[in-house]
Order: sequence, then C-alpha cells, then structure tokens
Amino acid sequence: MAGVAALFASPAFPFPSTSSVSSCSCRFRPAVARAPRHQPPGRRVTRRFDEVEGVSKRRRGIGGGGGGGSQASSSSSRKDRGLAVDFKESQVSDFEDLEEDKFLNAVVKVYCTHIAPDYGLPWQKQRQHASTGSAFMIGDGKLLTNAHCVEHDTQVKVKRRGDDKKYIAKVLARGIECDLALLSVENEEFWRGTEPLQLGRLPCLQDSVTVVGYPLGGDTISVTKGVVSRIEVTPYAHGTSDLLGIQIDAAINPGNSGGPAFNDHGECIGVAFQVFRSDEAENIGYVIPTTVVSHFLNDYQKNGKYTGFPCLGVLLQKLENPALRESLKVPSSEGVLVRRVEPTAPASKVLRKGDVITSFDGVAVGCEGTVPFRSTERIAFRYLTSQKYAGDVAQLGIIRAGNTMKVQTVLQPRKHLVPFHVEGGQPSYLIVAGLVFTPLTEPFIEEECEETLGLKLLAKARYSLSTFEGEQIVIVSQVLAHEVNIGYEHMGNQQVIKLNGTVVKNIHHLAHLVDNCKDKFLTFEFEDDFLVVLDREEATTASSDILKEHAIPSVRSSDLSEPYVDTEQEIQKPNDDFGDSPVTNYEMGVDCLLWA
Repeated sequence: MAGVAALFASPAFPFPSTSSVSSCSCRFRPAVARAPRHQPPGRRVTRRFDEVEGVSKRRRGIGGGGGGGSQASSSSSRKDRGLAVDFKESQVSDFEDLEEDKFLNAVVKVYCTHIAPDYGLPWQKQRQHASTGSAFMIGDGKLLTNAHCVEHDTQVKVKRRGDDKKYIAKVLARGIECDLALLSVENEEFWRGTEPLQLGRLPCLQDSVTVVGYPLGGDTISVTKGVVSRIEVTPYAHGTSDLLGIQIDAAINPGNSGGPAFNDHGECIGVAFQVFRSDEAENIGYVIPTTVVSHFLNDYQKNGKYTGFPCLGVLLQKLENPALRESLKVPSSEGVLVRRVEPTAPASKVLRKGDVITSFDGVAVGCEGTVPFRSTERIAFRYLTSQKYAGDVAQLGIIRAGNTMKVQTVLQPRKHLVPFHVEGGQPSYLIVAGLVFTPLTEPFIEEECEETLGLKLLAKARYSLSTFEGEQIVIVSQVLAHEVNIGYEHMGNQQVIKLNGTVVKNIHHLAHLVDNCKDKFLTFEFEDDFLVVLDREEATTASSDILKEHAIPSVRSSDLSEPYVDTEQEIQKPNDDFGDSPVTNYEMGVDCLLWA
C-alpha cells in the first residue's frame, strides 16, 4: 500500500565545483515509515504522502518529523545579511572547504520533546516522547523547520554542527497547511560566526539538488544529491492541504525534515518535508519550494502571526466534455463548473451552483482546472489561490446562464467541520453526570479507530460542510459509570443533536445550555432518536464523586469557562449538500472533481 511519509529527511548540500553536480539515483527506501497522522479514508482515500517521521525515543504515540530551518545573523547586529558567498564556476578549489563549511554550519539539529493530547481522555495528555530533526538559519536570529518537527512541543533545543552544546529555541509561528515552523534562539553565543542561507528561485526540471540535514543512521550532518523530477501542486501530509511542491530523487530519511535543499549555485530552493511510500516506487521525496516558504514568512512578518493559505471554498468539476460545455453555454474549451460553494466561505455571496469560472485575476482557467505556469507548463488552479493572503480580494470571470460577468470575493483559509488539527493543542470536553462530551476531530478518529464511530457519523465527518461559523459535531465519547447514569454506561461515539429541544451548535454552546438549564430533567437527544434523560440536581451532585473516582481535575476544559458568545445565524444548506463534498480531487479519487 502506498503511503506518504513525513520524515526527518537527509539534507542535501551543493558543494562548489568546476563541474556540475551530478545526480545520484539512490535506491535506499526508509525502513522507518508511519501512516499519515491524519489520514481519514473518506477524505484521503488515495493519499500516498506522509510526513517524514522523526528519529524518536518515545514509546507511545507517533512523533512528528525532523529538521527545521533557522535564520542566523551576526552576534552583534543579528541582521539578515543574506548569503555571504556567491558561488561561481570560476571559484578555485582551494576555497571549496571554506564554502562548504559556510553552508553546512547554517544547518542545525533539532531536539524536540513532545507531549500529545489524549483525545480519548481529553483532561490528560499522552506520555512524553522525544524526536530529532533538522533546521537552518534564515537571518534575523531565526531558524526555519517543519511544523511536524515541533508538533505538541514542550521543549525545543538546537545544536550547531561541530558544537557539543544545545541551545533552547522558541517556536514563534506554526504553519500547519504548509508544514513550516519559525524558531528563535535568544542566546547570542549560538549565532556567533554564523551566516544565514539565501533563498533561491524555483528550480527547473532536471536541475541538480542537494539535501542537507541530520537523518537517522548517525549523529553528524548528512548530504545526499539528486535532481528535480517534478513541480506541481502536491498534497501536504501534515497540513492536509494542496500546495506547490518539488519532487526530487535525492534520499530523504527520518531526521531530514526541516533541512534545506540547495541548487548548484548554493541557493536554498526549499525545505525537505515528506516522502512517497510505495512498494512500486523508490526515491520520491518532496521539498517545500521557496515560494511557499516566502508566503509563510511574509504572512508572519505582515500579521505578527501565521494566518494561513486562503482558498475560494468551492467544489469544481472539469469541463472536458463538449456536450457539457454546450449545455452550459460555454463557447470555448475553458472554465470549470462550480458544483458547490461552502456556506461559510465569502465566495458563497457571489458564486452559485452551476456557475462556470473562466478566469482568476485575469488568468484564464482551462477546462481541466489548470492555469498557465512558467513558459510551457500548466498547473492546478489551486496554485493561484495559494499565492494570495488571507483577506485578499480576487476577481473572478464567470459565465452564469450564458451571461459573462465579473465578480469579486474575499479569500479566507478553509475551516473544516471536523478539523485535522486542534487549535491550542488540548481538546475541549464537558462531563455531565459521567457523560464525556467532546468535539469530533480527525485526531480523535485516528486515536479511537474509525470503526467505532458508525457509518453515519463517519460520513458526516468525511463529507459534511459547516453551515455556520463555529459549528462542531459534538459527541459523547464515553460514559464514566455511576448510579446516576445507569442504562447509559455502554454509550460511546454518538452525536448529541439537542438538549431540552435546543439544537447543539458546538461544545461551548452545550456547556452554556447545561449551565442555564432550569428544568427538572436534562434531556439529551442523540443521532437516531436515542434519548438520555438525567435528573439535573442528581447529575450535579454526582459530578464531584465521578471526578474524584477518576482523578479528573474539572468537569470541563478551561476554554469552556469563558462566557459563551452566540454564533451567526445558520446558513440554509441545500438538501444535496450532504455526503458529496470531498476535500480534494486526490481524496475523492475522481479526477473530474477539484477544490479551490
């Protein structure tokens, strides 16, 4: 079975030479592989990518991958001076060792201690574990690495090449979709005598590439070489998003994640982050290109935090069939059909089902959902939206019922009804008379095993769309047995629909309804009309005994102690919206469907 693995990849390093760097076709297939951290079969049934797994010392759970990048500056000014050495073919070999050191010294080893949440027991966390990866200096006292390398971190340390001292690093920003993280090290000693790497341009096919990092198999820095095999919009395993990616044949192994990839000119062309795992393929690694890296860094610099990669929030269909185009009154072989618009997306105000998008900011969209890319190449339409920033405005050319028009819409990052990552790191929970309520998330599904959810709930998790801001699927994950909940103790993984006749919008809303209930009974209505009725006063009295028995610190997570603010009015959703909204064309396994 094919699988995409995010690993601490081995780094590639371009050495100055009078001859071109030859490609090397490595036949090593990483022995350490793990399934994608969030790989729901409905959403990612054909996904073959996974993060590069970190060199981990933990015993429980699955740890994130490796390397990271870092920015270095002089110890006095800590300003980004760029790459100090400009490699030229005329450079004499006497200086090769010096130049090698300048590049290699900018790549550091990352030591991360992780404590992941326990989604089954949301008031506690899993056992601590450790992993190693790579990072590199980018200037201004900062390092760049992969987000999965520092996921659920409690301590991050970095060590320079040739040094025996580790320095504490702080995570400044995490880009989940793009699998990037920005680190800082405040100790001036760490930056003494260092030079940051210079980001280069997007490479061309067959360009030589060198990957550098700290993969498994040893403690010192590692270098592997290869060529650029492909450049296209690629599924990112950690972020479950589709962004521009560079495919290379240089070996990327656990521990390489976060390490830089160089071209022949000594420029960093990207960050190693994942591999393609399959019994039928070898030497397929992936690098995050500098266009994505620059977007992440500019976003952080502009907003003081990471805001994400925006999208239109529309499900599209290709228009390759002439009869289909004629029926929609599309005169030429261009444009894609809007099958669905997410109710919470700003585009829902200007786009309708049945519209044909023919252009995006003046760039023509082909009938296969592709747009021009460089001189003779084409790339997925999603590439254009990913170049924008959250809050940017895009102009769309559309055909509606045969009429050509222009519309404008604001672009925002997509918000999943069932999120792939939990903001804040710790899941929300509410305990009522031993019933443990929590929002449904992909980490919960992965931890609890999807077979326990039931087909109906799993279908909602895979394909339903949010109908209003802040909507969640709230479930009772388990029942902590007590005489107050006799008859209900075998419940588990069932969605709560209403409390005393009021539809539950999210976990915070449920806590608000419980707190403000004045009725004698708490009547919970679950999926398939299953009822749970509790005496309100008895439920309150029993809570202290239940907490003490199970050593639970509180009946609710700390975020539910904040005052509840009602969400916006629910948006009316068409009847056919359920069960047919894949996240990407990869996940659905149907080439004619796309998300943008």
